[in-house]
Amino acid sequence: MKYKKLAKAIIENVGGKENVNSVVHCITRLRFKLKDEGKANTQVLEKMDGVVTVRQSGGQYQVVIGNHVPDVYKAVVAEGGFELNRPVDDPDDNSDKGSLLDRFIDMISGIFQPILAVLVASGMIKGFNALFIAAGWLNEASGTYQVLNAIGDALFYFLPIFLGYTAMKKFGGTPFLGMLIAGALVYPALDPSAQAGEPLYTLFAGTLFESPVHIEFFGIPIILMTYAMSVIPIIFSTFFAAKLENFFAKIVPDVVKTFIVPMLTVLIIVPLTFIVIGPIATWASQLLGAGTIWLYELSPVIAGAVVGAFWLVFVMFGLHWGLVPIGINNFASQGWDPILALMFVHSFALAGALTAIWIRTKKQKLKTLTPPAIISAIFGVTEPGMYGIALPLKKPFIFTLIASGIGGALLGLFGTIGYTMGGLGIFQLPSFIHPEEGMNAAFIGALIAAVVGTVLAFVLTYFFSGANKENEESTQPAPQAEDNTKQNVTSEVIKSPLNGEVFKLADISDSVFASGALGKGVAIKPSEGKLISPVAGTVSALFETQHAIGIVTEHGAELLVHIGMDTVQLEGKFFNAHVAQGDKIEKGQLLIEFDIEAIEKAGYNIFTPVVITNFDQYTSIETAEEGTIQVGKPIIFLEK
Repeated sequence: MKYKKLAKAIIENVGGKENVNSVVHCITRLRFKLKDEGKANTQVLEKMDGVVTVRQSGGQYQVVIGNHVPDVYKAVVAEGGFELNRPVDDPDDNSDKGSLLDRFIDMISGIFQPILAVLVASGMIKGFNALFIAAGWLNEASGTYQVLNAIGDALFYFLPIFLGYTAMKKFGGTPFLGMLIAGALVYPALDPSAQAGEPLYTLFAGTLFESPVHIEFFGIPIILMTYAMSVIPIIFSTFFAAKLENFFAKIVPDVVKTFIVPMLTVLIIVPLTFIVIGPIATWASQLLGAGTIWLYELSPVIAGAVVGAFWLVFVMFGLHWGLVPIGINNFASQGWDPILALMFVHSFALAGALTAIWIRTKKQKLKTLTPPAIISAIFGVTEPGMYGIALPLKKPFIFTLIASGIGGALLGLFGTIGYTMGGLGIFQLPSFIHPEEGMNAAFIGALIAAVVGTVLAFVLTYFFSGANKENEESTQPAPQAEDNTKQNVTSEVIKSPLNGEVFKLADISDSVFASGALGKGVAIKPSEGKLISPVAGTVSALFETQHAIGIVTEHGAELLVHIGMDTVQLEGKFFNAHVAQGDKIEKGQLLIEFDIEAIEKAGYNIFTPVVITNFDQYTSIETAEEGTIQVGKPIIFLEK
């Protein structure tokens, strides 16, 4: 029921189910393709319980949920009827496809996302099996090892069949046709190793592409390739197959279309793949693999630093989907891959930064959020900690990138590479075990890099990020007055610093302010962009972004005025302060000017909390009734 309610709210705020072309999910996100992203209410979604944040990238509207996204996805599909009414990618979708890069990333993610979970699971089983061998718990002749190896290896060996399904679906064709094409490619009798005797002749003799020919198709030579564990050939093949199927679907009579269209499609595309598409795509994949290895070997340290430092940035924009297939292709064509290995430290670095935040912060909400985010990061799921905590605080995110980059450089220095598609976070570690050497120096180097990245991110965040400084939190807590003023409060009436409408604090969207945790008071929706000092006193805090100001009145009340919700993200744009921290101010003095229209146009709520932060020093705090208010009219009544 909890997920059903959340699903309903999500669908409503992405513009309703009629605005959804398709929805899929990855490890932590719902990925919508919307007809009009302008209809989505991003601000409401970002503040919704159960939603970490929202990202728009790669032509997708991404609602970041966290570890329980599969349950939310099922509820969304059930609530919206998407599984019954729409394919993963609607071939009739005429919405804007975005830039060429967006379309490429969307294509790759659409092909690999559906199998990513089982791909990672299979890699973990293979990695743990290698760990059992290296530790001497199993030997390769044992039945236990062979069964575990079959479980872990099956998806990789028959990877073209899985990709045949997802790629054909992505390209708008019939998925089972894609599986049939891939099945023909991995058919045992057509594997080069199954051919006996001398070849009929050799093509391209003396070149890089020299190929023996053992069989022909109606006199046309077929260059047999090993397509098991391959990636690129089936993607190219299904692309052309989908075009061919759609062509035949338009010209074949309806009465025989059901079986004639697939028959004609496979009769053409399978031989064409064996003769032309397969060999060319295989050579391309080998060149791609060799090219990435060549770039890596130019400077493993630099490669590690770049991949490590920018991996979380790649994830933010969906660009990592351009690297994941390269890694998988390297496993197939080279037997090993350095690219995915070099990002190993990023999740540990994030865990280190989050731990420092957890220790230093005085915010109870942050204290509660960080432990599960730390655990998720250790297991490789970084979105909750990255979007929910580190990124809003900025410096911890930057320190995470720095530590991850240094960790990646160490991985390159130690020569750490992966020998199978590993899991995420700590589960990736077994994939670094060498097939013959076991836990060699490169494996130990991965452990060292993870420890260095974790410790470095922790130290930088703990000592230099100001993780406990409340001016770096997306919802700014109240500034504290000097100790001598706290001890000398008297009864006082606080007057309105704004023209506008008074609302109850509990009615605003920010749950922290609404709960009264930051102070007691009211919220004002200003009608004029001028903040006027309601009291005589001292500016105790003025945030760099100029969207919030703290005042200690001459009678000892500590007042916080926070202009708008989440306006810290504007980084000072549309705000102009006329005072500085430490200034003595008079009642009626202009403190801050702000552009209401521009702030709202930028997508921010302009409701402004006016609260007393040292409320615990008063026996009674009363507030004005809701309604229109003018500057200088009483809004808060304080009794000592």
